[in-house]
Amino acid sequence: MQLKPNAYRLQETVRGVETMSRFALAVLALASGVYTYLGVRGLLDGSASFVFFAAIIYSAAVSVAIYAFWTYMMRFVPLVTSAAQRLALFATMAIGCGMIIAMSSWLNAAALAGSAALEQHMAVTLQGYAEDLDKAHANALASQSLLPDVQRAAERFAGLAQDERESGALTGTQGSGSVVQLLTQMSAQMNQLGTTISGSRSEVASLFAQGSERLAAMRELVSTPGTIEPRTDGFQAEAVQLSAIIAALQQTDVAASVKRASADLAAGFIAPIADGQSADLANRQDRVMETVRASVAAQSAALTAAADEILATPAVEPRRYVPLSSAEAVIRYWSDFIPSWAGAISIDLLPVVLVLVLMIVHDAMRRETETLDADDTITAAEMLRAMALYRRMETAGMAPAEPLRPAPAESAPQPEDPLPAVATSEEAIVTPIDSAQRKRGEGQRPA
Repeated sequence: MQLKPNAYRLQETVRGVETMSRFALAVLALASGVYTYLGVRGLLDGSASFVFFAAIIYSAAVSVAIYAFWTYMMRFVPLVTSAAQRLALFATMAIGCGMIIAMSSWLNAAALAGSAALEQHMAVTLQGYAEDLDKAHANALASQSLLPDVQRAAERFAGLAQDERESGALTGTQGSGSVVQLLTQMSAQMNQLGTTISGSRSEVASLFAQGSERLAAMRELVSTPGTIEPRTDGFQAEAVQLSAIIAALQQTDVAASVKRASADLAAGFIAPIADGQSADLANRQDRVMETVRASVAAQSAALTAAADEILATPAVEPRRYVPLSSAEAVIRYWSDFIPSWAGAISIDLLPVVLVLVLMIVHDAMRRETETLDADDTITAAEMLRAMALYRRMETAGMAPAEPLRPAPAESAPQPEDPLPAVATSEEAIVTPIDSAQRKRGEGQRPA
């Protein structure tokens, strides 16, 4: 019959792989303990001996807990047949898996991908600092966009003063009078404002060059292979210097100064007294100076609006580099290290597969043995043990008496060698065979 050998082979196979299952479970628990030790070592502070012994004790506790938990699951889950009890065991197994992940898997992930996660943290921080430097540089250069307008206004006032001096283009009378003096004064103020704006350009360029050097040093620390702790310390020092440079860049913004200077052009406008020798010339000088006042007011309003637009740009918020431990970095950037998380969790939860395999195999054995008769399931060893037990019972006089055979009819021919009859009495004594045997021709044995 095919069912009997198959069930028997399944049972023998389960017994055969039991040692392998224990060995595999022990190796997985040991591997998880080793990576847990590497992960927890980076979280502890103190002396080297304290960190070592504390990490060893924790990792040993994790290994023992994992081995004991999965041993219990592999023993009990395949033997339970009730649906409610099996669901209860599955719920218990789910709780245990969650506890294993909480106490071991994330530390395993920290050991597997801790250095890479810290490099990822430095790279993300470096990108933020680069954006801050570019933004601060752009804000500082935005004030430089006011320089062409200021220079254009200075040239215009200077040109009008020259035309008035040479040909009297404004008042109709050439020479250096009050109008020329006023126009020359406005041109000088505009040139002074332009000098202030252009003077900050060299400082902005110098600070941006220093910031670029700090960024290059930080990029080298991120990409250079080696131990991660010294690189993290160097990165933090460079980040502090770069933050100072970004703050200095924001201080070089002259937009506020330009706004104040342009407002002073209109508010502090002082027109000289008309110095014309005739009343008509003085009247014309007053009208030209009023025109210059209106032009200066318009120029002041334009510069103030441009400066307000620049000042409305959000300032760069100071950024601070926060060093992380390897475990914290792995948790923060978990989406970038999914393969490492999968490997760390698989080390701890791989025995789930073994539990399910054993459960399926035991269910298959139970289903197959239910269809077999008792005679089909008994083995030769069991039969020999049953016969030996029967002999001991027979010797002790506890064997059940065999039923009497019916007596043969008188007309029936008697066999030449009749078998000895078994006498049945109240004591259930078996008649010895040699006393019941008779020789041929001695007649019938007594009934």
